Amino acid sequence: MELRQSKGTMNGSHPLCLEMFLFGSYQGVLSISLKIQEEEEETHEEVFEDEDDDIESSKNVLDVEDLGVMMKSSQKKNEAGDSTKEMVTPMIRQSLTKQGYKLIGSHSGVKLCRWTKVKILDVFNKCKSNRKLKFKAEHVLHHTNPVGTEWKWKMDQPDVIVKGAMENHYKLINQFKGVPGVKDERMQEAMKIKHCALSLVGEPIMYPEINTLVRMLHGHEISTFLVTNAQFPDAIKQLLPVTQLYVSVDASTKDSLKKIDRPLFKDFWQRFLDSLRALSDKGQRTVYRLTIVKSWNSEEIEGYAELVDLGKPDFIEIKGVTYCGESKASTLTMQNVPWHEEVLGFVQNLVDMLPDYELACEHEHSNCVLLANKKFKIEGRWHTWIDYTMFHKLMRTFEESKGQESFCAEDYMAETPSWACYGSEERGFDPEETRFRRKNKKQDISGC
Repeated sequence: MELRQSKGTMNGSHPLCLEMFLFGSYQGVLSISLKIQEEEEETHEEVFEDEDDDIESSKNVLDVEDLGVMMKSSQKKNEAGDSTKEMVTPMIRQSLTKQGYKLIGSHSGVKLCRWTKVKILDVFNKCKSNRKLKFKAEHVLHHTNPVGTEWKWKMDQPDVIVKGAMENHYKLINQFKGVPGVKDERMQEAMKIKHCALSLVGEPIMYPEINTLVRMLHGHEISTFLVTNAQFPDAIKQLLPVTQLYVSVDASTKDSLKKIDRPLFKDFWQRFLDSLRALSDKGQRTVYRLTIVKSWNSEEIEGYAELVDLGKPDFIEIKGVTYCGESKASTLTMQNVPWHEEVLGFVQNLVDMLPDYELACEHEHSNCVLLANKKFKIEGRWHTWIDYTMFHKLMRTFEESKGQESFCAEDYMAETPSWACYGSEERGFDPEETRFRRKNKKQDISGC
């Protein structure tokens, strides 16, 4: 998250992403606050000027985080109950287009993340591959004014979404032709999509055809990383196997979850707990996402330990929140951003209460740490990465047997390289990549 796993080396996911989204209900604030990363290191800054412009002009542009206001306003105009109304209004469409999204149909879109650009330029790497399709399947994105608990808009078919996403990904990649620093081999790799992140912020599992969408992606041998906000336990139970299933665990108590996520459902806490229980029954890789916000949730260690025991995830991904500047959508300040050492301190205290987990990996630059279940430590070596070829082979067998021949996370694990493991000198940086440091910039105080 906002360590998007597409950005981390820790679970073996890979970046060059196409970002797709579907709108629906959203209860999370922390994953939104991690949407824009501010780095100590900068790479080919001219390539990222569009992102800087987005930040500078945030007062004039409707940002993704502020869509709830518009969605709520749009719904008031449709009180008659027109079930075919489109989710993305003309104003939202204009705003998303200005921010670099390529829209698909009435509720989907794609956008290259900055790590895609970085990988093509071959100047700094946070992941291993440049062939990831980042698919944001987000169902109404605003945490201040969440507007939906069920799908009630015009629905585009999954084949239209997948085809449109891939086509737009190729168009976005082609825009890099002729840019100084771009390497032809990376361009060719980027044209072969291998991974897909379903949602950075939002609730993709609410999309009525999510299983069909996942099946189509697997049919293209595209791995799937799906994020849920733990408010739809039945949907989690019914979800087909995905490569890796994340649950955003933004708080460990009912009161703090209500404060941070501002959920829609009156029974949000029970839904949250039931979602975690449902996660424990999934055979494939599962991950808790914890985002540490100083003065908000950094003292709730015992509560988090109890939630881990409830869902029994394979991995626990812990990241310090990233400050993205002032926003009507958030009251976060720099005082809420923990330093990497503070995140490590929290993790050390947490792991002391979790006998089945150990500190496996870290990515210092992302201010992120990974706890892994000890079953992924084979003969003293961590296996937190993913064997994607094996996953697709297992998935084909699963489909051919109509779900009778299932599989588990250990069946497609791969060994973690030494530089990605906790305690390594590299602290998560791939030694084969070149690291460029920002020059003549103010000292970074973001905690990353």
